[in-house]
Amino acid sequence: MTHTNLSIAMIGTRGVPARYGGFETAVEEVGRRLADKGHHVRVYCRRREEKDHPTSYLGMELVTLPAARKRSLETLSHTALSVGHLLRHRVDAAFVFNAANSPLLPPIRAARIPVATHVDGLEWKRGKWGPTGKKYYRVAEALAVRWSDALIADAEGIADYYQHEFQAASDLISYGAPIVTPGSDRLGELDLTERGYHLVVARFEPENRVDRIVEGYSKSSAKRPLIVVGSAPYSDEYTALIHEKADKRRVRFLGGVWDQELLNQLYANCLTYVHGHSVGGTNPSLLRAMGAGAPCLARGVVFNREVLGDAGIFGEGVADVAARIEEAEADVDGTVQRGEACRQRARDYNWGDVASRYEDLARRLAQSGPRRDRPSGRRTGLGTRLVSEQESEPSLGQSSLKVG
Repeated sequence: MTHTNLSIAMIGTRGVPARYGGFETAVEEVGRRLADKGHHVRVYCRRREEKDHPTSYLGMELVTLPAARKRSLETLSHTALSVGHLLRHRVDAAFVFNAANSPLLPPIRAARIPVATHVDGLEWKRGKWGPTGKKYYRVAEALAVRWSDALIADAEGIADYYQHEFQAASDLISYGAPIVTPGSDRLGELDLTERGYHLVVARFEPENRVDRIVEGYSKSSAKRPLIVVGSAPYSDEYTALIHEKADKRRVRFLGGVWDQELLNQLYANCLTYVHGHSVGGTNPSLLRAMGAGAPCLARGVVFNREVLGDAGIFGEGVADVAARIEEAEADVDGTVQRGEACRQRARDYNWGDVASRYEDLARRLAQSGPRRDRPSGRRTGLGTRLVSEQESEPSLGQSSLKVG
């Protein structure tokens, strides 16, 4: 089957065109490349506000289905309908994104369709989930281990977690980083200049630490404004907290920026890109900033250290953010050089390589079929301990800081 074209389904995301997050970006970038190689790629998409929904995009077949408009049900309800369609329209291999969808794996297995689950990050650590939601995600992780034919981790830290927590191996397949030099001609639309501002791009969720970034910046003596791109579709309370922390004279909130050309220019021309994400594995927004040559200041968790290496600056708290932003403004040339180091680091993350790894995994799944042995999915507890240890990172003020 080495040279045979495959039929491949991608399930569990909002679909394409990518407009929202990392999963959608991965589906678009990987799916289009697999389609270019001659594979039939089917992407299940959630129904959007617009009335017309295309049936193809960049060589991929699109199947658009509805979803419940409630945070706790949106993903599962859409995936359930997608699985129902899949059982009637079989494929050689399926990729399911998000361990939260693991309760829907048994019907796929029963249909003898081999399936790999992209487990994403540590969803149970996200602040937006209450006790019930956190417990659900913990159970879903175990079910993904038990019922998947393969696991996909996008970061070594995630692969280590599943190995320690469940003694389960993963295929380590990260994301790609777009390398862009988009110019600066559109900055004037926002009354901005090259290297004349600091930037945050994030969904407003507690584990992304937007409130701490805004507070740290506001307590600094920085002269350049902080530009905040993002919103919180489900959390008015957290949005209010972020605005409460902001120095209204220097912090500007743009909301969601869907114009990709403008967003690329914002990344490419900032003096610093400040990244507070902590639980999601390899983050596409960080990769995008790196690929645009943005100097990156990131929270010092294992996922961000893995991606940035020596090119990044790492830290934790409000005081760290204030100090590093002030230092960036005091040494603009040195800060810009760090941005170039980030761009070079981003070249290690190539979408062509990522797509080839998905292709290899799809062939392996199609050749071997659903595996007969199923791991227990029992926890050892070592992975949870590992995560706790990784979060006990030194702050920016400590001597172990690496600056590239």
